[in-house]
Amino acid sequence: MDVYFHFCFIFRIQHPAGGYKKIFETCGELNEPIPAIVVGVIPEWLSGSLLRLGPGLFEVGAEPFYHLFDGQALMHKFDLKNGHVTYYRKFVKTDAYVRAMTEKRVVITEFGTAAYPDPCKNIFSRFFTYFKGIEVTDNCLVNVYPVGEDFYACTETNYITKVDPDTLETLKKVDLCDYLSVNGVTAHPHIESDGTVYNLGNCFGKNMSLAYNIVKIPSTQKDKSDPIAKSKVLVQIPSSERFKPSYVHSFGMTENYFVFVETPIKINLLKFLTAWSIWGTNYMDCFESNETMGTWFHLAMKDPAKYIEHKFRTSAFNLFHHINSYEDDGFIVVDLCTWKGHEFVYNYLYLANLRENWEEVKKAAMRAPQPEVRRYVLPIDKQGKNLISLPYTTATAVMRSDGTIWLEPEVLFSGPRQAFEFPQINYSKFSGKNYSYAYGLGLNHFIPDRVSIARRRELVVHYPTLIRFMIKTNLLIVIQGVRVLLSIVVNPGADQRPGYLLILNARDLTEIARAEVEVIIPVTFHGIAKTKP
Repeated sequence: MDVYFHFCFIFRIQHPAGGYKKIFETCGELNEPIPAIVVGVIPEWLSGSLLRLGPGLFEVGAEPFYHLFDGQALMHKFDLKNGHVTYYRKFVKTDAYVRAMTEKRVVITEFGTAAYPDPCKNIFSRFFTYFKGIEVTDNCLVNVYPVGEDFYACTETNYITKVDPDTLETLKKVDLCDYLSVNGVTAHPHIESDGTVYNLGNCFGKNMSLAYNIVKIPSTQKDKSDPIAKSKVLVQIPSSERFKPSYVHSFGMTENYFVFVETPIKINLLKFLTAWSIWGTNYMDCFESNETMGTWFHLAMKDPAKYIEHKFRTSAFNLFHHINSYEDDGFIVVDLCTWKGHEFVYNYLYLANLRENWEEVKKAAMRAPQPEVRRYVLPIDKQGKNLISLPYTTATAVMRSDGTIWLEPEVLFSGPRQAFEFPQINYSKFSGKNYSYAYGLGLNHFIPDRVSIARRRELVVHYPTLIRFMIKTNLLIVIQGVRVLLSIVVNPGADQRPGYLLILNARDLTEIARAEVEVIIPVTFHGIAKTKP
């Protein structure tokens, strides 16, 4: 298979976008939506809202947040109507945010920043504060998704926050532990066409050993009751280690199966429960790599819900985002954005690293695990030396004498320090099905600066041709058969209107229009389009 990639950029002492550090700087809320200047023509049928989440507050008073995933959650909204666009943003009023702003310090420990007792308390009060136990953050800066008729902002803990998608007001904090046996859930649930939500989180299983639960939140209820109150655990997946669950950011789902990839990036639960309370460690301090386990693939059936005892194994890699999974002639095809090896990629995402000069950013990226888009194929019930017979892939699966099935991937794209990440597909039509197109955010040495499109395993188009921008998000919208791609872009060197919503033709990434605003927009991670008929 030939894979084509056209990276058009110039290596300089400084990144061509120059002020990339600006996307990691604190910004304020807006008192009201501001009008955007539209360049080009936005189709009138493109109507609705683009909601995005990411960090917007990178320090509290004199106390900085240290990691990319620590800043307090800021929700962004671009409204599109009759060819016009407005932009609005508000902080999500979580407990972590409200208490930090009230006390003017970091109050709740975040991913890479530890909170310490109030220095104004006497020594005895501070001592006992350490032993009050773990206070888990509700800083929902990662994603937003619908449950029934409501929208919830989330991180990866047991807390989700109900928000108003029109006003961006914070409505209610929800603890999923009140309804489900989970310690936390992923930031990437799967949502079926009827609104049913599936997610995955770790839990305590049999004999107090760790396991993973696939959970189901039903669709909108006829009696208008809260669907979360009717949540249930569908199936439990065993953990490779009793007290060390793997870090999980997403999982796969086909029409009939769940796919869980258990990586060697482990959470040391004993350290989490003990050292945290006593010494003020943070989440990052509790991660470690199992250098011998490799990576395990798990399968579970949806209906009837049942764990499948196949032992799929492969070499070690980091995984944050599934592209898609689907069934084909007795096989499950799983496409992933991987990072090679067992070292945790998040070790390189401390803000001090990302704010370095361009040469230092590049050096760090050279030391880090390298990105690779891979296709794995899992045989459901096959016999033979190579268990895979699909004609369009070079991926293999071999039965070993110990009963394990060793998987080798087909590499769909591999470019040194050039990642295809934050993938998007035509989810409503092709999630869990064979598909042709995927769209990704291009990370150049961890710095986002391009949009990529993959057509039937060939990475062939990039936007822009000359990289002077920070392209931070992708979201595919399909209306009346027409595909458009929405991206939030920052041009740090612009004298005016440095941030804008970019609207691209999803077939070839040609620009349709852009909506420019007079504010810098900090980094965002994920979100959702709320379209109107």
